[in-house]
Amino acid sequence: MPVRAGNTWLRMAHAALLAGVLTGCSEAAGDDSKASAGSSATAKTSGAVDSAAVRGGTIGAAGSACELPVAFDTAKSWRAEAVEAPLSQGPVTLACEIDAKPAGSIGFLRVWAGKAGDADARTVLEAFVAAEDGVSGEKYGAFTSGGLSGVEVEYLYASELLEETKKESAFAVTTADGPVVVHLGGLDTDEHEEMLPAYELARRTLHTT
Repeated sequence: MPVRAGNTWLRMAHAALLAGVLTGCSEAAGDDSKASAGSSATAKTSGAVDSAAVRGGTIGAAGSACELPVAFDTAKSWRAEAVEAPLSQGPVTLACEIDAKPAGSIGFLRVWAGKAGDADARTVLEAFVAAEDGVSGEKYGAFTSGGLSGVEVEYLYASELLEETKKESAFAVTTADGPVVVHLGGLDTDEHEEMLPAYELARRTLHTT
C-alpha cells in the first residue's frame, strides 16, 4: 500500500510494521533488505531495469525487420517494422518503428537515418530536437557503445493533444553511411519511464552493421 504525504495514520502504521519486521529479522537478512531497497530505488531513478528489458531480438542487420547503418537489441515482445513513407525531422528521415504495444505499453522507439555528411552527432541531435515544436529543458550528455561515440538528450515536450508536458529521450551517432537518431516518446511521462529500459537496451547494445 503506498504511503502518501499528509496521511498520518498510514505513516504510523507503516512505521510500526517496518519496526516489527526489522526486529524479527537477522542482521544478514536486514542487510539483504537494505541492498534490495537500494537497488530498487536506483533502478527507478535511472529507468535502466535490466529485468524489464529482456532481449527479444536484433534489428539493423541485413535480413532483419529494419535494415539500418547500426544494429541493436530490441526488448522482448516489441515489434519492429520498416517505414517506407518519408517523414523527416531535421536532418533525418524516419526509417523504423518499434512498437511497444505488444509488450503492454503505449509508445514507439523510432529510428531516424540521414545522409552521410560532415555533421557530428551533437549537431545532428540538436537539429532533430529543434525541429520539434514545444521542446524545453534539454539535457545533453555523451556515451559510447560498440565502438561508437554518441550524444543523448532528455527533454520535455508540451503536448497540445494531452494538454500536458511529458518527458522524451533520444540519442544520436554518426556512421560512414550517415547519422542515426533513436527516439523514445510515449503517451505520457509514466509510459515513457516504463519504456526506458528498452531504450537503454538499444543504446547499450548499439554497434555498426
